[in-house]
Amino acid sequence: MGRNAIIIGAGPAGLTAALELLRQTDIKPVVLEESPFVGGISRTVNNDGNRMDIGGHRFFSKSPEVMDWWKAVMPVQGAPALDDILLGRDKEYVPGGPDPEREDRTMLIRDRVSRIFFLREFFDYPISVKWSTFAGMGLRNTVRVAWGYLKSVVHKLPETSLEIFYINRFGRPLYEMFFEDYTEKVWGVHPSRIGADWGAQRVKGLSVLSILKDMLTKPFRKRSLEQNKVETSLIERFIYPKYGPGQLWETVASEVGKAGGEIRLSSRVTGVNIHGNRVESVEVETPEGVQTLACDYLFSSMPLKDLVASVKGVEIPPEVAAVAAGLPYRDFITVGVLVKRLRITNKTRIKTYEDRVPDTWIYVQERDVKVGRLQIFNNWSPYMVADFKGTMYVGMEYFCDEGDSLWNMSDEAFVDMALGELEKIGVAARGDVLKADRIKVKKAYPAYFGTYGGIVKVREWLDGIPNLYCVGRNGQHRYNNMDHSMLTAMEAVRCVKEGLESKDNVWDVNTEKEYHETK
Repeated sequence: MGRNAIIIGAGPAGLTAALELLRQTDIKPVVLEESPFVGGISRTVNNDGNRMDIGGHRFFSKSPEVMDWWKAVMPVQGAPALDDILLGRDKEYVPGGPDPEREDRTMLIRDRVSRIFFLREFFDYPISVKWSTFAGMGLRNTVRVAWGYLKSVVHKLPETSLEIFYINRFGRPLYEMFFEDYTEKVWGVHPSRIGADWGAQRVKGLSVLSILKDMLTKPFRKRSLEQNKVETSLIERFIYPKYGPGQLWETVASEVGKAGGEIRLSSRVTGVNIHGNRVESVEVETPEGVQTLACDYLFSSMPLKDLVASVKGVEIPPEVAAVAAGLPYRDFITVGVLVKRLRITNKTRIKTYEDRVPDTWIYVQERDVKVGRLQIFNNWSPYMVADFKGTMYVGMEYFCDEGDSLWNMSDEAFVDMALGELEKIGVAARGDVLKADRIKVKKAYPAYFGTYGGIVKVREWLDGIPNLYCVGRNGQHRYNNMDHSMLTAMEAVRCVKEGLESKDNVWDVNTEKEYHETK
């Protein structure tokens, strides 16, 4: 009888691990997914042909291995997409690549446009150093920002929190204008209470100097997908599945099945049985009842809090149990709003269909509303909307805690509040709304406060179980991008294939300062 691996979670990390095990080893993967769908937070929700990308996912990585992996699953377009045709827009299409008007299994080439909405004005994201930014801030704020930044250059503070991390890179006035309130809206706590690790992993290369460098070199750069030396927040182009991220992961799941792997949905792992310092089996709740599945290896992308709580057969050190139990998470709510039109129009130089705003993301910094970010799904892919020409589909994103007032609101009351906010900030009128749906996501974002400071104790204890590998965003309690989650899975498979005892390469993804910053 051959070896097998139980993989907890059918998100990017779990599915990547499954496919890589099938490609590189003789180990059969069995993926156990609690929900009835694959993709995790990287899924696409289809509402009558109008598709929501939960959280928004740019397919871009500084890792050639990941980029090649995506392109192998879904080839990059070789002909114009619908909006390219309507706008007469030409791109560097891939010779022999699929035609998105005829084929579904294709990656589109998309332009990144993200802006900040603050004081009912648009600002570039990241903040740009140009006249429109100064005009939007006003003379007084511009002077404050300049002096604040100069002070941050000559006087660096010890980076004891995310607040200091931002101040050291942008100065206190710019931090207070564009980072402080938004960060608290996202995480529910003040940035002074969040570890600097978050900034080191998410925006480690972003600063005023990196923005200036990008502006100066941009006119001389070739506009393409090869942007390995560009800070991720500054990339201009990315690839994107025709029907959103869920399409790619559904395709991967299909490939796993064809190659002999197994994916079981609606299967919740409730127990991890350890015997002789190794994982021996897992207990799974399914619609048919509770099952016990033996395993040679366990790849876990379930939240660390839940993983430690599910361990049976060994005594868990009290300090490990306490840290794991106290790890915080931020939950997420999206309202998909289908409208006839938006009140905001395109005032940029970017050519768009009927002068619609060009943004994929809009970060809402306004203090008088709870919504944190807007997505314009038409701009991610014209095929995300059933009627691209006649309607626009907007995602309103809210950050909350499971069980709080936002989470516990009824769908009807929440949608009513969201539509009121959309009208309040002048984005869309209620009379133009055709349809609205609410989606709730638990444990979307691992948070960097609470007992997070002691997470190394949890890691060290779990690493002492030789056939257990923690992968993915929740599996490592690290706010990774999708590509980093995939890389943790790839490194874990490498450990198994090569018989490596150390798991440092799995945990080191996206922690070193220069990791993936250069090719």
